[in-house]
Amino acid sequence: MDAPSDTSEQTVNKNQSSWFNEEVQPHEAILRSYLHYQFPSVDVDDVVQEAYLKLFEIRAKRKIAKAKAYLFAVAKHTALRFCRRQQLYSDVPVNKLPVWLLLHNELNGAEIADSRQRLDLVAEAIDRLPARCRVIIRLAVVDGHSAFEIAKSLCLSESTVRVQLARGIKKCSEYLRERGEAK
Repeated sequence: MDAPSDTSEQTVNKNQSSWFNEEVQPHEAILRSYLHYQFPSVDVDDVVQEAYLKLFEIRAKRKIAKAKAYLFAVAKHTALRFCRRQQLYSDVPVNKLPVWLLLHNELNGAEIADSRQRLDLVAEAIDRLPARCRVIIRLAVVDGHSAFEIAKSLCLSESTVRVQLARGIKKCSEYLRERGEAK
């Protein structure tokens, strides 16, 4: 009775292995380059291994139609999680940090509230932009992408992206100026 289940398990493993070798692994070099460029502070080996593991877990539950896209999405989210973890935790205990790093001019409650209100106002200004302009501004300002990168990812010319950036910045400035936040 054990022989048939062993055979079916071997078939599943073989299918999983061939799927990985054909659909996923050919993209590893590009994935590593992308991760090095987009997330220079994370350990790319850890991100890739974690992404592979997650991909296998997902594939065990359901079919993955576009392995490359899924791989890049999983790797991006994994890298972002690693970045957040690095921001939250330090390898150096607080009592070992230099005093100058601990004693700095902290904002008071009013300054924090004011900063949050200004940030919310900027977000409102961006949200009021036309769709394509809003996407381009977010990619440039929030995600830090260059005009070239945005143009490539949205299949637009770089000059179109630059024009949209200029328009978006102008409209956001006008919005902020109308509310007394910009000069």
